[in-house]
Amino acid sequence: MSYLQRYPHLLEIAYRTVHRLIYPWRQQLRPGSAAERAFIFLEKMSKGPLFACTMCGQCILHSTGMTCPMTCPKNLRNGPCGGVMANGHCEVRPEMMCVWLQAWERSKSMPIFGQDILHIQAPLNNQLRGTSAWINDLHRKEEMVPRGWLG
Repeated sequence: MSYLQRYPHLLEIAYRTVHRLIYPWRQQLRPGSAAERAFIFLEKMSKGPLFACTMCGQCILHSTGMTCPMTCPKNLRNGPCGGVMANGHCEVRPEMMCVWLQAWERSKSMPIFGQDILHIQAPLNNQLRGTSAWINDLHRKEEMVPRGWLG
């Protein structure tokens, strides 16, 4: 576990800061643009080492205690499977702590987004895999949730 993962509030502040910095530029940051290619590169270089990012294109780190749910061997986006062992380890990979146990514990240290762990997340749109989560957050929100999901 990295230093930053032990202090998710620092990552939470960084997330909010980056979002505020890029939001005014949203019209220039279009899907398929050179900007998106740059963002993909930056996301791979930053989120890859920090969070074992799989580039799902629909990052919810801020909603899951700065713990990537896609690192769960079962790819669960809404909580543990019920196979968490008594020691907090994963039933599929016993050497690994349960991703959701880590997410729950880390979310307690996040005053800005910590309560987001209580929100049910939409299933992944696998067509967005390999795209920039930042660009998708700015332009592809309707593609990030299935029809009828929001009512």
